[in-house]
Amino acid sequence: MSTPFTPDGERPNNGVSGLPAPRPNPTQSRRLIEVTDLRTRFKTARGMVRAVDGVSLTLDRGRTLGIVGESGSGKTVLSRSIMGLLPKRNVVRDGTVVYNGVELVGASDAEVRDLWGAEMAMIFQDPMTSLNPVLKIGKQITEGMRFHLGMDRATAEKNALSLLREVGIPEPERRLKQYPHELSGGMRQRVMIAVALACGPKLLFADEPTTALDVTVQAQILNLLQKQQRERDMGMVLVTHDLGVVAGRTDEIAVMYAGQIVEKAATATLFRHVRHPYTEALLRSIPSMDAPSHSRLQAIPGRPPDLVAPPPACRFAPRCPYAQEKCHVVEPPLVELEPGHAFRCWFPVGATAEAVEAAAAAQAAGAGAATGGDGAAVAVTEGTTTDEGGT
Repeated sequence: MSTPFTPDGERPNNGVSGLPAPRPNPTQSRRLIEVTDLRTRFKTARGMVRAVDGVSLTLDRGRTLGIVGESGSGKTVLSRSIMGLLPKRNVVRDGTVVYNGVELVGASDAEVRDLWGAEMAMIFQDPMTSLNPVLKIGKQITEGMRFHLGMDRATAEKNALSLLREVGIPEPERRLKQYPHELSGGMRQRVMIAVALACGPKLLFADEPTTALDVTVQAQILNLLQKQQRERDMGMVLVTHDLGVVAGRTDEIAVMYAGQIVEKAATATLFRHVRHPYTEALLRSIPSMDAPSHSRLQAIPGRPPDLVAPPPACRFAPRCPYAQEKCHVVEPPLVELEPGHAFRCWFPVGATAEAVEAAAAAQAAGAGAATGGDGAAVAVTEGTTTDEGGT
């Protein structure tokens, strides 16, 4: 079956399906997105809500990054902040977001609008509220192709049919003429994927793409996303609260808590050597198939902090079983004990406090030398930079 887009995600000439894929250019940079010290704050009557607080990450083309955390940890706001999908009022966004060499923070509405759909797209959490209830499915899929790719109606509808077949929707000709409420939850999610893929984006954000779906449909949707990501050589950010979802489907995982990344590593490394107590707690909360019937699930005690006035030091300390006095007084930096494995904890799982302090001191000294010794306490990790001097 032909596809209306080439496997590397480039737009085909004149929107004609079935074109041969161009040969990849080995000299072309694979870096898609580079986020440095991104901060997103919302102005409220109670004060500034620090929804995203000093997050740095990178993603290359063809790679999948999993962002994991509880509800309220800042996962969705981080994705929307990277894309620029934020309200126009009462929002402050600082830091840098570089997509394909283009700075997005401070870009005009017209500049980012040209990127949405064509270069980067998002699969939203609830397709029933994200799809327009008064527009037919065909109209919602073809709209982006006609706007960004300049396709005529007939060509756009032909490609929409191909997309619906590609995402596994039966009877696509009939589905194009239906409204969202006439489809099941799983089919609506597939339509959302088709809408997101319609213009062949290079970067795809999947925000809780399996919420409210039964287990069988969840697996189908995740397999579909993984297949499309590989065939199109897209970069993908998979946002979820479930570490089990990202276990075999991501190259790297970033664990978020209270607006910060608290642990970041290659997927296999993170599961093999958990360092942060919050990550350990998330893993323990996953139901085990080997547990006896009616076993009590392990929950994380307490609740996430108020982001208007977060704890002054470690934000997980009030809920952490390993917390000591230092955790409530000194904010831990993002350090690496092993290359590529960063975490934010003074007393990590399976490591000594002395080793963490030594690594933090070495990183601070190296960062001070790199910045001319201005005394700023900066923790530098591979692809991650956070300013620990406060906002």
